[in-house]
Amino acid sequence: MIALSLISEMLSRIAGVTLPPSLPLADRLDAALPQTQCRRCGYDGCRPYADAIAGGAAINRCPPGGDGLIAKLSALTGQTASALDRTRGEPGRLTVARIDETLCIGCTLCIDACPVDAIIGAAKRMHTVLPALCTGCELCLPPCPVDCIAMLPAGRAWSPEDARAARSRYVARNRRHARAHASSAARATSSTADSERVKREAAVAAALVRARARRDAWNADRK
Repeated sequence: MIALSLISEMLSRIAGVTLPPSLPLADRLDAALPQTQCRRCGYDGCRPYADAIAGGAAINRCPPGGDGLIAKLSALTGQTASALDRTRGEPGRLTVARIDETLCIGCTLCIDACPVDAIIGAAKRMHTVLPALCTGCELCLPPCPVDCIAMLPAGRAWSPEDARAARSRYVARNRRHARAHASSAARATSSTADSERVKREAAVAAALVRARARRDAWNADRK
């Protein structure tokens, strides 16, 4: 049986990345995946798919990686290499999104959908895709209400450097969204606490009014 360290070295040469054998399996799987974050595998990104594979999920569900990736994942996991599951999509050359600026209404839905921050723009302003950053995931297509986005040939191959950069942007975006969610939750909690405090203060004030009324009535009866 080939030693794990030798397998890692072989994969490093194939994928153009360094895979220290001390890394957890999920990390090494994630490093082998293309980082397009397209979700065609059925998971919310390459890292969730890597975690699933480490737990025993099938290794043949990544169209962007194709047969070459299946071979790498097979070597890492020991799973038998099988044909690509084409219900997940067809492999092919890299495409990138392009927005028809004459039709764009600036709704920002494509910006929200892009997993790697490859689209720039602002509300009610024209949006633009940065071709060098686009992974070809196509996640911006469904939410566009005016169908102004088309996928065009990139004219280049997806490289290991592209994958590493896309993963960094994906991680940064997820962290930013997590911070925003935590901040919103904190504001909601604070708002709820303020509301409860106001209710308590109102209840105390009402109780004081009733107490004073009873005291005044008692004093009046004594006169």
